[in-house]
Amino acid sequence: MLKDAEFLRLWDVYGPLLTARQREIADLYFNYDLSLGEIAEEKGVSRQSVSDCLHKCRAQLRAYEEKLGFSKALEEVSLDFSRCLTRVQNWIAAQRSEHPGWGAALDDLQDALESGAEPGIPDESGAAGDPAAGGTERGNGQGKE
Repeated sequence: MLKDAEFLRLWDVYGPLLTARQREIADLYFNYDLSLGEIAEEKGVSRQSVSDCLHKCRAQLRAYEEKLGFSKALEEVSLDFSRCLTRVQNWIAAQRSEHPGWGAALDDLQDALESGAEPGIPDESGAAGDPAAGGTERGNGQGKE
């Protein structure tokens, strides 16, 4: 059987592909932490029926992953992104000491990394770097020293 953490990882990716009944029972079991007996009582079925349904959910999620591999690919992309983010944050730290005049631009870049917005480009609220929305336009990061 899949361990709970692995099940939940696959659930996040492939859960919508399960039947409505499978999703409902798995949701009660994993997200609401109900026991097999509690779910069986709520659904008016046997405990064995709930157990079988969860077993089928696990098998179906595993089959989707074996055929499609999206969960593994997503995990690899996430790891690659984390490594890139760490490298950029280290670069920003190095630039702060080498170029003190770049402080505002580096702050803008750091803020964008933390929020997921693009530096100097307004987000949906219009606030990320848009002077009209109360943000600050910091230019191209070259600063005036």
